[in-house]
Amino acid sequence: MRTIRRLGHALLAITFLLVGFSYAASAQDDPPGRVARLNFIKGNVSFLPSGGGDDDWVAAVPNRPLTIGDRLWVDNDGRAELHIGSTAMRMDQGTGISLINLSDDSVQIQLSEGSLIIRLRRLDPNETYEVDTPNLAFSILRPGVYRIDANTDGNRTAVTVRQGQGQVTGGGRTFPVNADQQAIFSGTDTLEYDLLDADAQPLNEYDTWAADRDRREDSSVSTRYVSPDTTGYEDLDTYGTWTSAPGYGQVWVPTGVVVGWAPYRFGHWVWIAPWGWTWVDDEPWGFAPFHYGRWAFWGARWVWVPGPIGPRPCYAPALVAWVGGGPGFSFSASFGVGGGVAWFPLGPREVFVPSYHVTNVYVTRVNITNTVVDRTTVINTYNNVNVRNVTYVNQGVNGSVTAVPHDVFVKGQAVAHNNIQISQREVIAAPVTRQIQVAPQKESIVGAARPVAVKPPPTMLTRPVVATPGAIQKIPTQRPGPGQPPTNIRPTGQPINGNPGNGGNPGNNINPRDERNPTNPAGKDQPPPPVRGNFPPQQPVQPVNPPVKIQPPPPTRENFPRQQPVEPVVKDQPPPPARPNFPAQQPPPIVRPAPPVRPPTVQEQTNEQSKQKSWEDAHPRPPVRQSPPPAPPKQAPPPPGKQPPPKKPGGGTDL
Repeated sequence: MRTIRRLGHALLAITFLLVGFSYAASAQDDPPGRVARLNFIKGNVSFLPSGGGDDDWVAAVPNRPLTIGDRLWVDNDGRAELHIGSTAMRMDQGTGISLINLSDDSVQIQLSEGSLIIRLRRLDPNETYEVDTPNLAFSILRPGVYRIDANTDGNRTAVTVRQGQGQVTGGGRTFPVNADQQAIFSGTDTLEYDLLDADAQPLNEYDTWAADRDRREDSSVSTRYVSPDTTGYEDLDTYGTWTSAPGYGQVWVPTGVVVGWAPYRFGHWVWIAPWGWTWVDDEPWGFAPFHYGRWAFWGARWVWVPGPIGPRPCYAPALVAWVGGGPGFSFSASFGVGGGVAWFPLGPREVFVPSYHVTNVYVTRVNITNTVVDRTTVINTYNNVNVRNVTYVNQGVNGSVTAVPHDVFVKGQAVAHNNIQISQREVIAAPVTRQIQVAPQKESIVGAARPVAVKPPPTMLTRPVVATPGAIQKIPTQRPGPGQPPTNIRPTGQPINGNPGNGGNPGNNINPRDERNPTNPAGKDQPPPPVRGNFPPQQPVQPVNPPVKIQPPPPTRENFPRQQPVEPVVKDQPPPPARPNFPAQQPPPIVRPAPPVRPPTVQEQTNEQSKQKSWEDAHPRPPVRQSPPPAPPKQAPPPPGKQPPPKKPGGGTDL
């Protein structure tokens, strides 16, 4: 069994490496493969989505995926914790941050003011972590524990390195900060600093709280079964158990769920660019099982099947299939004005087809890192948009489908309280689509969270921070705000029992160039072919436009039902909905490049050497343990039959 498992991991690694060869060239066309998760909230914590205005601060909601441009503020009675994979970021009261960049190889945080503790457990060779404050940029160079404190005036930053190593850039200089050091920098155009012994500084309640959270994660059992880069793994131990399921391997079983619970039912939907419709779960553990892996109904209960342990898993907004969207189909249940939206969770080995524009590299990565499926099946499924002979395992599970009215979906309202029961007979007969055409509204961006009673200080939006030139080069040049959802959404599918939307693109009915279809190079309007599902697990299908050179042998007629003709698009459709009244878009965080680095003067070198010596005197190194002297070599025994002469009492030897 171990040999088979090792072979499987090796094959997965080889597949991922092959994908990686072309990933660098196409990464700019794909959304990031990771996000931040807001997993802990205490007191008043405010959230402002990317592109939101000053009047759009709302109460933060746990499990909300955070991405570039999002802002958080922790009020004077609060505390918050974020995770990016295995990296934890903990905010103290009176702290404001913004996500300047969050990509596959770069994490850049704006710390406007307050205190931030970062526990970095892993740092890849080409990965950068940077915290930018109003007077300096701090680059993390090694895994470790770091604390950064920025004062409210923007002219003083303290950097404490408990473990690890970092570098401060600002005022035309760079300063190394090593383990057990605390460096306090003052000034803006030029920096003065003091170097202290970090171990000698007293720990406050905030430090103790962060250390306790670290110890809890260090002892996690779930890292035996999931990649530590799976954002949200840290809560699985507390709220569920691991068990072995035949055909699936190790699965996670949630405990304490209510009667009638099903995946993607207890939570709400939000619109987050560039992915579009994104699920936010209500459960305290509700992140990893809804953005990674797959769900299966086993042993009369729902279990979560994680992806293979290996490369970093790729984040997905919601691993579901949409039900009932298609011309000429409607459920008997009444959804009211606007129709409704219905979905169910994808099962193991079923291919997730993004509704947002991606490349073949991305669709391969988001599938092979989250379930056991081969690359050829993924690519063929992605390119065969007209295939109908598909069986989804969870579609046949009684109670697996969740359906809500259109307004509940787009306004971010609670799904469970508005779930509409649909008979299992209708569910099984319903067509399955890969995307839905539902345009977002303002409530789709900010969700149904309550407005905050006290707004964060204006400096959260206006105070500039210092960044290194290398980090600035990695910042995306385009940040779509709420008023500008991506125009590259593939417009297929429509709401059930209602009018079609506008491809999730309010006020802009653009059909972009389809890079996967050379017959439509100019992006001309084409009939959106309905898609009724996925392929059976591990069943390669000959694609219409083969994306790979090596193809599996064509299936025989006995096991491959004949494809049905594509249904025509209904021409008489209502006009697209009017552009929603989105808030005025605010500019992204203000970032100014650090002044060019210059060599230190002789006086500066002398001062820095003096500070380093003072730190060494206050932080003596432990004495070097002396190794014991080597034992004398043993004498070879005499040859057989010859004994050594006896020793005399005085120490001599008889001859």
